[in-house]
Amino acid sequence: GDRELGLRRARAASLLMLALPGSAYIYQGEELGLPDVVDLPDEVRQDPAYFRGAGQDGFRDGCRVPIPWTRTGSSYGFGNGGSWLPQPDGWGELSIEAQTGTAGSTLELYRAALAARRTQPDLGAGDSVEWLRAPEGVLAFRRGEFVCVANTSGESVTTPAYGRLLLASGEVTEADGEAKLPADTTTWWTTTP
Repeated sequence: GDRELGLRRARAASLLMLALPGSAYIYQGEELGLPDVVDLPDEVRQDPAYFRGAGQDGFRDGCRVPIPWTRTGSSYGFGNGGSWLPQPDGWGELSIEAQTGTAGSTLELYRAALAARRTQPDLGAGDSVEWLRAPEGVLAFRRGEFVCVANTSGESVTTPAYGRLLLASGEVTEADGEAKLPADTTTWWTTTP
């Protein structure tokens, strides 16, 4: 469907998941914002369930296409091409090489979120979650000195600015103690200076 919308929602959902208590699991390519490949030719399919299901659409091959490591080259740096599922044209721009050091890239968002989980004592460990009052379609919770706000409403909302903004999955505007979150955006705040 709409790749831009899907990526925005995936980035917001990832920050929400990484803010919750417990272990975090990241599936292959998620940290790059890779889409599911929906147009693989039948002759390259490898998923046994695809063949058992008489060639039904779906199944796992589309999310098992190799991760692109470089902008160019054989299999975008993933081996020598071999018997791997083919990567779509243009995946070089989603590669690790293309996203490393690029402000706003999905890879750098994940790196920043994982670094924050290591340095923020109220992230990851423990199980306490204090739900905060929020507008319709917005999830907001506190974990000690950490606050997560996720706008799932489909339109921009204004919420309190809960201190210092640590991370945001989209563009956030702050003014006069408030934050304007676009649709499909999650923010992380710390109440410590």
